[in-house]
Amino acid sequence: MPQKADGEILVVDDDPLTRKILVRTLTSAGYGCRSSENGITAWNDLHARPPGLILLDLEMPDLDGAELVRRLRADKNRTIAQIPVIMLTGHSDEQSEVLCLEAGADDFVTKPINTTVLRARIETHVRLRLMRDQLRTQNEELEAWRHNLERDLAAARLTQQSLIPQKLPTLDGWDIAAVFRPVIEVGGDIYGWVPMKDGRMLFWIADATGHGASAALITTLTKLLFHYGTVEDDAPTQIMQAVNNDFRGIFGGRSFMTAMCVALDFDTGRASIVGAGHPPLVVPRGDGQVELIPSASPPLGLVEFPQFVETTVELGKGQSFLLYTDGLFGAPNKDRQRLTPQQLGESIHLSEPNAETILKKVLRLSAPANGADPLPDDVAAVVVLRTE
Repeated sequence: MPQKADGEILVVDDDPLTRKILVRTLTSAGYGCRSSENGITAWNDLHARPPGLILLDLEMPDLDGAELVRRLRADKNRTIAQIPVIMLTGHSDEQSEVLCLEAGADDFVTKPINTTVLRARIETHVRLRLMRDQLRTQNEELEAWRHNLERDLAAARLTQQSLIPQKLPTLDGWDIAAVFRPVIEVGGDIYGWVPMKDGRMLFWIADATGHGASAALITTLTKLLFHYGTVEDDAPTQIMQAVNNDFRGIFGGRSFMTAMCVALDFDTGRASIVGAGHPPLVVPRGDGQVELIPSASPPLGLVEFPQFVETTVELGKGQSFLLYTDGLFGAPNKDRQRLTPQQLGESIHLSEPNAETILKKVLRLSAPANGADPLPDDVAAVVVLRTE
């Protein structure tokens, strides 16, 4: 472990009288001091116990001040390499000043030494060292905070991924595809499906406010609420009402989410849709015709007793519906505007072989033009296609 520099001043000078005067002067001024008689001794001393600052004579035998500073600045130990150095020189010419600074000294004082000037220079560099130490400590704390945040986000990501269905339903005559792409490790979008008591399948999707861990926590709750809702009720309007009541009861109107659910009868192809502040369900009908089922109710959590409206559509062979969050609209740029639900529907043809092909086409359409820009919002989507 690197040694920590203390607050002492190391006086390095080959002249005994100069060392004695400097140590006495600085000690009487309240500084802790010790001394070394030459560069080699100082080199060993500062590694054994790094000082807070070095007063270093420029001209010394064997290892002079300039070479000692060069070695100091090149040291692998950051504590050693960053020790402030004030060079003491008997020459007041510009060449000596340049030599001191080029070697890596922080400052210089000419001999004979004016103690008032020396103390002022020392105070300046002591303050700078303290500020640097504080900044390093803050950076270390920030790094530790960042590491903890990344660890928490990784844990949240694993939790959220466990909530996203990993296995698609396998049903005769139907094909299903889904995608989830958060802006960061975790996001506020979630979708799922759950069998209903009457034999239908409830497909649902929700978009919580915000991003990150707080939004991910809401998605965790959302899955539980939708699953609990199907235990008590079969009507999509009643399920949405139950989810709204529980969500509002937990957050007291301080948070909300958009949502949409589709109760699908696989035998008949009849789908019952209920939306709450969510983007319209997209149902491509062929020949450029698109049926959009809008949300007739406000987002979940805002109103205590909203009026949920159920809309029914029929899906024939080759027809599908697209359930998605608004991140699928893509990011506007100088070349194009955000996509609309109508445009998403027009991109889907009835001749598509499977749901995965439909989903990939929609994602390519909504992706940033250069394919490299970050997503502006979380993206979640579910495609359900009737194949027979």
